[in-house]
Amino acid sequence: MSEENTKAVEAQEQEAVQVNPQEFLADFNWHKYEEGIDEVDEAQLKEFDAALEGTVGFVNERDVIEGTVVRITDRDAIIDINSKSEGVISLNEFRYNPNLAVGDKVEVLVDRREDHSGQLVLSHKKARVIKAWDRVIAAQESGEVVNGYVKCRTRGGMIVDVFGIEAFLPGSQIDVKPIRDYDQFVDKTMEFKVVKINHEFKNVVVSHKALIEADIEIQKREIISGLEKGQVLEGIVK
Repeated sequence: MSEENTKAVEAQEQEAVQVNPQEFLADFNWHKYEEGIDEVDEAQLKEFDAALEGTVGFVNERDVIEGTVVRITDRDAIIDINSKSEGVISLNEFRYNPNLAVGDKVEVLVDRREDHSGQLVLSHKKARVIKAWDRVIAAQESGEVVNGYVKCRTRGGMIVDVFGIEAFLPGSQIDVKPIRDYDQFVDKTMEFKVVKINHEFKNVVVSHKALIEADIEIQKREIISGLEKGQVLEGIVK
């Protein structure tokens, strides 16, 4: 090698040594290097995700869907929602249903499609709350009579379980007559009308008195419709 060529090589080596490693690696794609694949086009990735929607096994987060209990352990219920993996739900969420068995259909909410370990995260309790609110709202709009379980007495009234939601029954809405002993209604199932919903604070107010008043009004109209002028009736002095 000539002296000129030797000097040229030494100059190139010196120049390479002076390169700042941080600048050299600033634009280096470590993900591409580690995976051994071409760089992912984000636009194409979004199109791929969109194409998956609506296909079998694809679920959206916050969806409430029906699942099947495929296995029960000492602490959990394993739920199949026809997705790429099964979900695990604590049996504490099924305390109201001690007879839960393999094969039962249950409503679940998709909390997350994948957690840090790739596990599907489901919740039966949250699904019940969402469905319960839908039913309560529909009952108020339609005037439907609902069944409620009186759980306990509280200041000014009673706490009633309606579709799994705790509703308030004011003391003035228990009966058409004043009620002094609230305890006589505890642990009983009664019929109610949903009279008020506070969506902001998630409060529900129910009334049993409204049903009694409606029955009285119907009876009154029936009696009046049967009265005739000069008719003699027997009554009781109240």
